[in-house]
Amino acid sequence: MGTRAYDTVIVGGGSAGAVLAARLTENPDRTVLLLEAGPAYPPDAYPDSVLSSSVVGSATGHDWGYFTEPVGAGHRVQAHRGKVLGGSSAVNGAVIVRALPVDFQRWAIPGWSWDELRPVFDRTLVPIRELERDELTPMERMFIDSALAVGIPPCDDFNGPKPEGAGSWPLNVLDGQRINTGVAYLTAEVRARPNLDIQGDALVDQVLLDEVRATGVLLSDGSEIAAGEVILSAGAYGSPAILLRSGIGPAADLTALDIPVITDLPVGCALQDHPFFLNSYAVSPDRIGALEPVLGGLAWLASSEAEPGELDLQISATHLFDPGWSPSNSGFLLAVGLMRPHSIGTLTLASRDPLAAPRIQPNYLATESDRRRLLEGAKLARRIATTDPLAGLIESELMPGSSVVDDAGLLTAMLSTVDTYHHPTSTAPIGAVVDPLGAVHGIEGLRVVDASIFPDVPQVPTNLTTIAAAEHVAARL
Repeated sequence: MGTRAYDTVIVGGGSAGAVLAARLTENPDRTVLLLEAGPAYPPDAYPDSVLSSSVVGSATGHDWGYFTEPVGAGHRVQAHRGKVLGGSSAVNGAVIVRALPVDFQRWAIPGWSWDELRPVFDRTLVPIRELERDELTPMERMFIDSALAVGIPPCDDFNGPKPEGAGSWPLNVLDGQRINTGVAYLTAEVRARPNLDIQGDALVDQVLLDEVRATGVLLSDGSEIAAGEVILSAGAYGSPAILLRSGIGPAADLTALDIPVITDLPVGCALQDHPFFLNSYAVSPDRIGALEPVLGGLAWLASSEAEPGELDLQISATHLFDPGWSPSNSGFLLAVGLMRPHSIGTLTLASRDPLAAPRIQPNYLATESDRRRLLEGAKLARRIATTDPLAGLIESELMPGSSVVDDAGLLTAMLSTVDTYHHPTSTAPIGAVVDPLGAVHGIEGLRVVDASIFPDVPQVPTNLTTIAAAEHVAARL
């Protein structure tokens, strides 16, 4: 394989890379090599830990093991990313929601309007199922009923024209199995195409360049693969790290690591992610009932500071709860997500070593508006929790706890425990680093196609929008 030259080498087999590999090889004259740093399981041989929609993040055994730099009150946060064919679509919560029209309006990218992207969402291959009420757990049903009781309107389709309200999550889950892009797009039939090769356990160090043209990739084991075009789809942490190791990024940062500067671009300078605050509650194990699906109930709404068309707060009722947190060994979470953060973070290299994790500083809650709006969401979550029928299930509030009675105390709790929704974007954004088709400015034959290229983070879990972005770009290549 190392001696064969491909028309296209795709780095990363996740939510974008698997889509690109499947779509580009529909042209039998185009040869494609898909490189995945993790294992490349056959579509019918994924381990149960990856298939199960109840297992997420590092518990799947297929995670990069990243942590952020200190955030909030100085704690580090796990930054889960999938290391397996299917990428983070194989380890996430299986939520499948498209970005809002206002997200595309804000981005104002030529060729990326809502009218142009809406049909792209409709042709993606991942299944979308809105859970029925009788499929939810008792706690999730109580959460929705309590949300309605405090005045949040009902919503029967979060991918519909009116997504604001309380209802059940849409998931890409069939028979309890999370359908990742390695399964949905890289079927046995697709993998049998003579113009597609897939290589697992292949960590890419950098892009090979002949002056300002990409000619292939260098793997961490020192082997080289030639290509007419290289597409980085290694995710919002992996793709910028490869660019930086290749000499594409902020000149001062590269020079500090003795990396020759090929082109000075603001790679890694606009990282965004959705911060999370976890309200947690203890309940009696005899009363909570079923614990799956682990994600079921959602309230999605606009804060008092939201711009027209924005829905910048989500409260999700979840059973992703460690029993050790509760004196009763049972409980649940109301996870409050800020979906339109204004804070901007960075991704930089710790060293030139491709095995070293990048430095991830998401800068959560750095702005006053972010703190105010997440505080508003946390107060609403507590109000829902103290409203029947959900209130009748709860024995005690674990976080922030009953001793927290004012905004100052709640803000302190938020800063002490701020976590992430695991939706990083914008580390190689369209405009600043790439063009609307992901072509890197100043470098021929090199593209980035994944959530890195979003100008900022959309107001949804990002998986479906990443899949749609790959579909959108693939159709134009």
